[in-house]
Amino acid sequence: MEIDGVFSGGGIKAFAFIGAYQVLEEKNYQFKRVAGTSAGAIVAAFIAAGYTVKEVERALDELNLKSLLDTPKKAFSLPFTKWINLYFKFGLYKGDALENWFYQQLASKGIYTFDDLPKGKLKLVTSDLSSGRMIVLPDDLGYYGIDWKTFSVARALRMSCGLPFFFEPVILKNKKGEYLFVDGGILSNFPMWIFDNGMKERPLLGLKLSQPREQLPPQQFKNGLNLFEALFTAMRIAHDERYISRKHEKNIIFIPVEDYSTTKFDIDQETKELLIDIGRKKTEKFLNTWRPVF
Repeated sequence: MEIDGVFSGGGIKAFAFIGAYQVLEEKNYQFKRVAGTSAGAIVAAFIAAGYTVKEVERALDELNLKSLLDTPKKAFSLPFTKWINLYFKFGLYKGDALENWFYQQLASKGIYTFDDLPKGKLKLVTSDLSSGRMIVLPDDLGYYGIDWKTFSVARALRMSCGLPFFFEPVILKNKKGEYLFVDGGILSNFPMWIFDNGMKERPLLGLKLSQPREQLPPQQFKNGLNLFEALFTAMRIAHDERYISRKHEKNIIFIPVEDYSTTKFDIDQETKELLIDIGRKKTEKFLNTWRPVF
């Protein structure tokens, strides 16, 4: 069965999507269109490029995640200088290694620009801090005077995955000035709305790396840092939670991985397998009762 799919952000926890993808492939579900934010954008892009789940697993197994943390050269001599880079460059790591890895993986499937994909096949969310806009790539590139057909999918992924303060923002320039782009999860971590144009051609399935909101315990506050974290989280999820209703929840696979770190780039094999198993079991359980609707 052909379906459209939306993948949430979640950093390293997105290994759980592999388990979900395993089950969906086994059950002969095929993604016609895909969308995602941050780590979910990576999964969506790989699917759009034609990766099977075994190919995704192989690519991630061969990857040394810590090799993606490319500290600026000037930071190698003195450890504290990385914090200087955070102050002046707005990120601890450059992000070039991350984008290069995306480029290599997509190039192996003959995907370089959005024109190499069927039109509308892939949509990625990023956040434009300079103008305070939520951006859908490649749809909104015209606003910056950029031809979407020639825009690099690897660069778009880098824009969607640019975790603030962790990776340097991506900068695009035009006659009006410079625009800084960071992780799409800042404004929409689960863009379930992205294919909702009132005319659904096929069932829409969402995959979200969390429990349903009503099942989560209330936030506990012990200090000001907890309060800041809660404020940031509330702003990040407010837009998506307003959209998700009981009507939409029946088409969402909730994968509870809140106890795992988003940025643990030294994740071990046991934790990877645990995340994959969680994704697999939750998807199997969901599909046992799912009744796809158009």
